[in-house]
Amino acid sequence: MKFSEVIKNRYSCKKFDGQQVEKEQLDAILEAGRLAPTAKNLQEQRIYVVQTEEGLAKIDKVTPCRYGAGTVLVVAFDKENVFTYPGDKRDSGVEDATIVATHLMLAAQANGVDSCWINFFDPEAMAKELGLPENEEVLMVLDLGYAVEGTKPLATHSQRKELTETVIYL
Repeated sequence: MKFSEVIKNRYSCKKFDGQQVEKEQLDAILEAGRLAPTAKNLQEQRIYVVQTEEGLAKIDKVTPCRYGAGTVLVVAFDKENVFTYPGDKRDSGVEDATIVATHLMLAAQANGVDSCWINFFDPEAMAKELGLPENEEVLMVLDLGYAVEGTKPLATHSQRKELTETVIYL
């Protein structure tokens, strides 16, 4: 699939059939996350694969937005292994984990797997529920799986502002 088709066709699936993502597809998705660029190549991302009933129940305790996905990726980062930018006001943790998560999401589409980026949860509650180390911060949850037949993107999916409204040349 051409990259332009991947980004055009990908949408946030809100109704999964509960089937887990096959190992071959999951491995390809995870590899795309591994290859994502990070500041100074620190690779501070941590990707937790949740597929067991017990693990999915933990996700459900913290967010109502699993939408029946049989596979969930929790993307976190090691707060103690980030690059601090000049001025000491920000570091690379959130942006690096976001790049990784975006790679995962687009690789899912390229591999015929539906997804939904979830950030409707308390990151600290999610980390605690999953028993993650204190030095890790959860960025997002990525529901993965296969849409129930007839599931479509939201009506607003195709609505995009013109480039002239979002791009400014200086």
